Amino acid sequence: MFISPAFAQAAGTAASGSSLTSMIVQLLLIFAIFYLLLIRPQQKRLKEHEARLKAIKKGDKVLTGGGIYAKIVEAKENEDELKAEIANGITIKISRATVRDVLDDEK
Repeated sequence: MFISPAFAQAAGTAASGSSLTSMIVQLLLIFAIFYLLLIRPQQKRLKEHEARLKAIKKGDKVLTGGGIYAKIVEAKENEDELKAEIANGITIKISRATVRDVLDDEK
């Protein structure tokens, strides 16, 4: 009685084509923003981390993935294995991949 019935109109072919185009443009815009804000910075950080791992040399202080602070005693360029001193006279072997961070002398 107080509510009048609403009837849907049939969409024209030109209107559906433009809405499809605008939807594709919106999706492309979302993917571009996603790439610029998330994917690209993460790739940059990963490359920097890999470069720091390759540059590890004798005397560097590192933090391992297990939370151990160590000083590198022996590091060969082509090998994945490092020898690290965790206390006076205690040396362990670690993999380069397990190094979380190379610490600066200031830390």
